[in-house]
Amino acid sequence: MSNPKQHTSNPERPAAKKKPQVSPSPERRRELLAIAADVFAEQGYNATTVRKIADAAGMLAGSLYYHFDSKESMLEEILRTFLTELWDGYETVLQAQLDPRGTLEALVTESFREIDRHRAAVAIYQKESKHLVAQQRFQYLSDSQQRFEKAWLTTLERGVAEGVFRADLDIRLAYRFVRDTVWVAASWYRPGGGHSPEEIARQYLSMVLDGISVRT
Repeated sequence: MSNPKQHTSNPERPAAKKKPQVSPSPERRRELLAIAADVFAEQGYNATTVRKIADAAGMLAGSLYYHFDSKESMLEEILRTFLTELWDGYETVLQAQLDPRGTLEALVTESFREIDRHRAAVAIYQKESKHLVAQQRFQYLSDSQQRFEKAWLTTLERGVAEGVFRADLDIRLAYRFVRDTVWVAASWYRPGGGHSPEEIARQYLSMVLDGISVRT
């Protein structure tokens, strides 16, 4: 006969259940991701921990795990949201079949709008994308970069071919200059400041296009 003391389970006590995954409201989810984006942008991907994000959100790290399973999941959602909106805007521009100058102006304006909407995500993308693409889950960043380069180079090439931009324009150099000078604005731009993204785009274009438009 078995010894009753050897029985450790209690048939009357139900097995412990896992705590249910909490689904935050869309507003709360956006708020948490915005806080996480700021922490990633300020401290860098490697230095950022779930605890640091939770501290910035005024909650316990364990509570944050109810909403997101890892810091990688948060970062992926931040970057995917930014790139999805960016490409929605870019595709609208590219499908409008504007002339090369109009396309360039619209792409620049849309870029500044995205900086206004996703300043922290842009900063993260600039600082971290080269390292993140080594991870399988962030391979889409490389695909987006290739699409981005093609869209801008095609616009510049079409402008030269149609006589809108100078024939002696170094297209790849012009692309890199425009790309870097537009997106670096994320380092100093603050939403709600004295200039709207459209006004900043207008000022930027007035300076750049005098340098690449056909001289008359």
